[in-house]
Amino acid sequence: MKKIYLHALPLRIWHWMNALMFIILLVTGLQLRMSGVADLSPHDPALVIHNYAGWAMVGFYILWLAYSIVSRNLINNYVIRKHDLGGIFGQAKYYLISIFKGEENPFTPSPDNKFNPLQKIAYGSAMFIFAPVIIITGLLYTDISWLRQFILDSKLTGTINAIHIMAAYLFALFLIIHVYMATLGPTPLTHIKAMITGHEEEPDGPKVKSSAKTLPADPASEAGSQGA
Repeated sequence: MKKIYLHALPLRIWHWMNALMFIILLVTGLQLRMSGVADLSPHDPALVIHNYAGWAMVGFYILWLAYSIVSRNLINNYVIRKHDLGGIFGQAKYYLISIFKGEENPFTPSPDNKFNPLQKIAYGSAMFIFAPVIIITGLLYTDISWLRQFILDSKLTGTINAIHIMAAYLFALFLIIHVYMATLGPTPLTHIKAMITGHEEEPDGPKVKSSAKTLPADPASEAGSQGA
């Protein structure tokens, strides 16, 4: 096995802090939606924690976006290119069929191309659709007097609430799938360890396809066995 440095320290810190903030938001959000569990007053602990975690998530998102632009992480790993389109079906076949047969992953990550085509679609959707929707609708619910009054006057409370909750549920589903996919490395903890250390372990050398064909017997050894 050889080690490849895939995940820079700023991205690793952002990854775990963002995951922590989302889990806090999910737990407190569910608590706020359970009748009789939270009182929904401005001083309710669940609401206070939810708001602070939300602001922290906004801050981490801005830092991630700024770093990704400056470090070219955005261009290298999130932009879908022409060769990615040709690899979508092969990658889907691997996840649906080939992985259960013990076949090799057709995609090999590199520092300048960490995500396979399906990962680019999934992570791109999470970072540029679900996360912004959650953040924007969450900000619309903050206690900003003029903004709050505009929402109440426009009778948009129910619509914003529905969009916020649907985006949160979709993000939660993404998180479950993400954790499962993270266990599909050479060992269940390989990818998780890489997001801690920054180094991904990959087989050293070219990938070799296995063959079920039987090699012909060596004539010399066959003759020797007959003589014996």
